[in-house]
Amino acid sequence: MRNKGILAVVLPCVLLGGVANAAGGGGVLSDPGAAEGKHFHPKGKLPSTYTIDVQQKQRDSLPFDDRRDFEEAKRGFVAAPGYKQIKAEAGHVAWDMASYEWLLQDKAFDSIHPSLQRQAVLNMAYGLYEVVPDKIYQVRGFDLANISFIKSDNGWIIFDPLTAKETAAAALQFINDQLGERPVVAVVYSHSHADHFGGARGVVNEADLKAGKIKIIAPAGFMDHAVSENVYAGNAMNRRLFFQYGVLLPRSPFGHVDQSIGKNTAAGNTGLIPPTVTIEKDIEELTVDGVKMIFQNTPGTEAPAEMNTYFPDLKTFWAAENITGTVHNIYTLRGALIRDALEWSKQINKALYMFGQEAEVMFASHSWPRWGNDRIQEVMRAQRDIYANLNNEVLHLANQGVTINEVHNQYKPPKSLQQQWTAHSYHGSEQHNSRAVINRYLGYWDGNPATLIPLSPRDSAPLYVEMMGGGDNIIKKGQELFDKGEYLQASEILNKLVYGEPDNQQGKDLLADVFEQIGYQQESPSVRNSFLAAAYELRSGIPTGASPKTSGPDVIRAMSTSLWLDFLAVRLDSKKAEGINFVINLVTPDNDEKYALELSNATLTNIKGYLAKEPDLTITINRTDLEQVMMGAVTLDEQIKSGKAKLKGNSQPFEQLKTMLVHFTPDFELMSGTKGEPVKSELNTFEQEPAGSSVGG
Repeated sequence: MRNKGILAVVLPCVLLGGVANAAGGGGVLSDPGAAEGKHFHPKGKLPSTYTIDVQQKQRDSLPFDDRRDFEEAKRGFVAAPGYKQIKAEAGHVAWDMASYEWLLQDKAFDSIHPSLQRQAVLNMAYGLYEVVPDKIYQVRGFDLANISFIKSDNGWIIFDPLTAKETAAAALQFINDQLGERPVVAVVYSHSHADHFGGARGVVNEADLKAGKIKIIAPAGFMDHAVSENVYAGNAMNRRLFFQYGVLLPRSPFGHVDQSIGKNTAAGNTGLIPPTVTIEKDIEELTVDGVKMIFQNTPGTEAPAEMNTYFPDLKTFWAAENITGTVHNIYTLRGALIRDALEWSKQINKALYMFGQEAEVMFASHSWPRWGNDRIQEVMRAQRDIYANLNNEVLHLANQGVTINEVHNQYKPPKSLQQQWTAHSYHGSEQHNSRAVINRYLGYWDGNPATLIPLSPRDSAPLYVEMMGGGDNIIKKGQELFDKGEYLQASEILNKLVYGEPDNQQGKDLLADVFEQIGYQQESPSVRNSFLAAAYELRSGIPTGASPKTSGPDVIRAMSTSLWLDFLAVRLDSKKAEGINFVINLVTPDNDEKYALELSNATLTNIKGYLAKEPDLTITINRTDLEQVMMGAVTLDEQIKSGKAKLKGNSQPFEQLKTMLVHFTPDFELMSGTKGEPVKSELNTFEQEPAGSSVGG
C-alpha cells in the first residue's frame, strides 16, 4: 500500500483485544461488548473509585436540569434515513452513525465525563431538520459538520458541503427525496477548513458549474488558507491527529465517544472547487436567486478565512463555526497557528450588535440552532464573554507572574459561565487554551533560564531514573500514587521512566493505566482522546492504518508552485546537501510563471518572478504537466523522457536534488518506546505529500 499520509483515516481491519473491528468513518467500529462494561483492550482498566467520585461530583455540580439544548437539538425534525452507514466510492465505509448507538442507552458511563456524555448524546442527531419553515433546512449527523440548505426561488443554496463527496451527495439526495428535487444554484463555504468544503463535488454538477449556473461563494483569502494552512507541517499534523481525534480508538465508552462539534470525520473523497465569488469587504450584501444575504468577514477567528451570514428577510443569523455548542480551540492539539481569543470575542460582539438584536433564528455549521431573540442573545453573549475572559484573565495572571507552565492550573472561568453549557470547553479545553493565550503574547518560555535550553526528554530522563533509584522504585512509587488517585503526579515520574527505559513494558503499562484514568475524567474529547490514544500506544505500540483517499487532484491543482517549492525545501536533507551549490531556473509557460531556485549553505530557496542570469540548469514544463508530477501520476523523469519537460544546461543539479529529498511518514513516536516497523513511503520523488487535516479546525 502506498503511504499517502492520513487525512481521514480508515482501517481495513484492526484486531483489538481479540475483537475484529471493521472499518468505519474516521476509525474502527466500537466493540459491542464495551457498552456492557467490557473494555476493548485486554490491558484496559475500568474507572477507578477516584474517577467515579470525580464524575459524580460533576453530576452534582453542573446544570443538568437545563434541558433547552435537547429541546433545540430535536426541534424541526423531519425524517431520518433508513440507513446508518454511507459507503465511499472506494468501497469502504465512509460514515457510520450506528457505531455510536450505545450512547442512546439511558445509562451513565463512569468512563466518560458527564458533561462530555451529554454533548455526545446531543451530537447523535441524525437526519433532516427544518430550521426556518419552508425556507432553511439542515441535514445533521452525516459528517462532522452540518450541511445547510436554503430554499431559493429556483433551487438550493448550500452552506458548507461537508468533508466528503459521498456524505454530501447522500445529504442532497435525502433532502430531495423528502422535499422534492431542486437544483443547486449556489454553494457557500463559510471558512477554509476541509469539513466545510471537501464534499463540494457531491453537490455540484460540473456541467452546471462550467455553464455558470452555480455560484461558489467564499470569504476573502479562502483559497490561500484552504490549501496552505496545513502544508509545511502536514505529516506531523496528521500523526498528531491520531491523538486529538482518537481516529484509531474504537467507538466505546472506554475509547472514542464524540468529537464535540460532531461525532467524527467522514472518510471519503475530499475535493476543492475554487470559489467564483469572493466576499472581500468586512460587510458585504449579495442576493442570490432571490435570497438576500449580508456577509460578515471574520478573519483571525476560528479560521484565518471565515465569514458569518445574516438573512435579513428571515431574521436568521448563520454563525459559521464562530458560535457553536462549545468553546473552540485557541490552540488545536493537532497543530495550527494559535488563534486570537480577543479578536474572536470582538467579532462575535460585532455580530451581536449588527444582527443579534433582531435575529429570531441562529444556526451554524456545527451543533444545533437556537430560536427566539432572548435565547440567541444569551448564547452570543456567553460565547463572546468566554473568549474575552479567557484572553483577559490569562493575561491578568501573566502580568502577575503566572507562567505558561502554571496558568492551566490556575485559570478558571467565572462561576456564571461555568453554569452555562455554551461556555463549556469541549472542542478546546481550559488547560490548553489558557496556555495558548500566553504563547500567543509571550511565547513558550516561562522566564526560567533552566528551561530556556532544556535537555531533550530522552537525555534528561535517565538522570531522573538514576536519582530516583531506578525503574523499580519509580514503578513502586507510581503504583502508590495511582492507588491514591494522584494521577497527574504519577504521570510525572512514570513519564520519566518511559523515556529513560523505553523498553520497560511494566512502566509503560502503568503509565497507560494512569493516562486512561486521566482521560476518563476529561470534559474535552480532544484531551480525552489524547490520553486514551497514548495509553493504547503504550500498551500495543503505534496502530497501523492508512487512508485509502487523502487530498486529491483538486487540492494539488489549487496549490501554488511557490508552495510546492517551499515544501521541497522542507523535505531537503541538509546533511546530504552540505557543500553542494547550484542554481536552477524553473519556467512554466502555460501560466507564464518563472522561478529561480538556489541551493546554498545546505538550504533550498526560491523566488517567484525572477530568473537567475547564469543558472546551472533551466527546467521548462507547463504547470498542467507539473501538476501530474505533483499528484504522483507520473515522475518528472517520465515527463522529461516524453518531451513535456525540457532541461537546458547541466542536468547534474537535477540528479543531485533527487537524492537529497526525503518523504515523511506518519509513524514516528509520540510516546517513547511505541514505534513498530517503519513505514516506507512509495511516493514519487517530486510528488506532493498530503497536507495536514484541517477538519474540525
